[in-house]
Amino acid sequence: MTTRRFPEGFEWGMGTAAYQIEGGVHEGGRGPSIWDTFSHTPGAITRGDTGDVACDHYHRLDRDLDLLAELAMPAYRFSVAWPRVMPDGRTLNQDGLDFYARLVDGLLDRGIEPMLTLYHWDLPQALEDVGGWRSRETVDRFADYATLVGKELGDRVGTLTTLNEPWCTAYLGHATGEHAPGLRDPALAYPVAHHLNLAHGRAAAALRSVVPASARLSVTLNLQHVVAASDEQADRDAAEHARVLSNDVFLGPMLRGRYDDAVFEETARLTDWSFVRDGDEAECCVPLDFLGVNYYSPGRVSATPNDDPWPGSRTAFRVRMPELPQTVMAWPVQPSALTELLTDVHREYRVPLVVTENGIAGHDVVDAEHRVRDGHRIDYLRDHLGAVLDAVDAGADVRGYVAWTFLDNFEWAWGYEMRFGLVHVDFDTLVRTPKDSAHWLSDVIARNRLLLPERP
Repeated sequence: MTTRRFPEGFEWGMGTAAYQIEGGVHEGGRGPSIWDTFSHTPGAITRGDTGDVACDHYHRLDRDLDLLAELAMPAYRFSVAWPRVMPDGRTLNQDGLDFYARLVDGLLDRGIEPMLTLYHWDLPQALEDVGGWRSRETVDRFADYATLVGKELGDRVGTLTTLNEPWCTAYLGHATGEHAPGLRDPALAYPVAHHLNLAHGRAAAALRSVVPASARLSVTLNLQHVVAASDEQADRDAAEHARVLSNDVFLGPMLRGRYDDAVFEETARLTDWSFVRDGDEAECCVPLDFLGVNYYSPGRVSATPNDDPWPGSRTAFRVRMPELPQTVMAWPVQPSALTELLTDVHREYRVPLVVTENGIAGHDVVDAEHRVRDGHRIDYLRDHLGAVLDAVDAGADVRGYVAWTFLDNFEWAWGYEMRFGLVHVDFDTLVRTPKDSAHWLSDVIARNRLLLPERP
């Protein structure tokens, strides 16, 4: 075995999202979100599952925080449910805010660093009813929400993230209909993406004005590692088209204060970008302390239609990768793609990076000895942590890794069929059982080192 050590001060954690774990959707003054509405739409979610109960984290908060402490987790990335704090998207619900104050204080009492995300997809339904992210008005409401949370919790939270994966909100929520609010119009993806970019900028500026100077601000993007299916020019053009739609739509305005011309050119058939007003692009760009990068699998793109079209596009098509190992979700596994993604982003933008999500689903079960032997997850995590170290060795400024996810949970459109957790949840009894992978990761963190098989 080869021993590889992580940089001094490397940050570690596990992550979750509010709608996926909290439950208690009708309690404490919480209002409905678009995911409450969507999950109750017949046919939207596998087996008709909903997040009504999920992991019941709302009622089991202290026990879950104890479990994080038992696993010696240095940091915990969680999201605030906007409709719990502002049921109508506008008006404070003190009971909802108090829940997150207890969460933050409970983490600090246990020596765990809070990493707070403002928006992990659960828009208040009241705002969706008047246009949602298609409306510029939602940008202002998000800035108000950010200001409130920043004032109330920012003195105890060291890291605040504006948005999680706006790509999913824009494309899966509005172009393909796979996610809430379930709309299917590719042209809608671009005003939504722009309003998310603008909301990020305004929220980050608002946070900076109310939180301590020591607080770190970030945004988390699920950047796509896209390669062409062949060396043919048409395939290379299709891959570039997909990369621009997936990455540049967000990276340009957020990190440079402008959309690259390629964004307008590659989307001209769908939109004229008339919704971008003078000054918007600069407003999207607020200095960040790091960029969060979520990564699960690579993408291969062809100009020939042989699979699903790339979200938000009518010309690029995804290609299956049968030569690579596949997860139970049929996602290809290629750790080296994470290395390439991190080094590419570092080279292009020179921004500190934290891997804020990375993990693998499985059909995990508790055996007769009360263990969950998820060796496939240990292998996945080990290989991808090795890929992070490869990126560090190549010069990328990668400062941390947050595993996805703490608990088995409501996996969006997949319902409860897919388990990403490092802790098993029995969804009948809600009993938690740390998997072998949780103990393995705790050991890696404690030693700040990774043992890897010798390379041939």
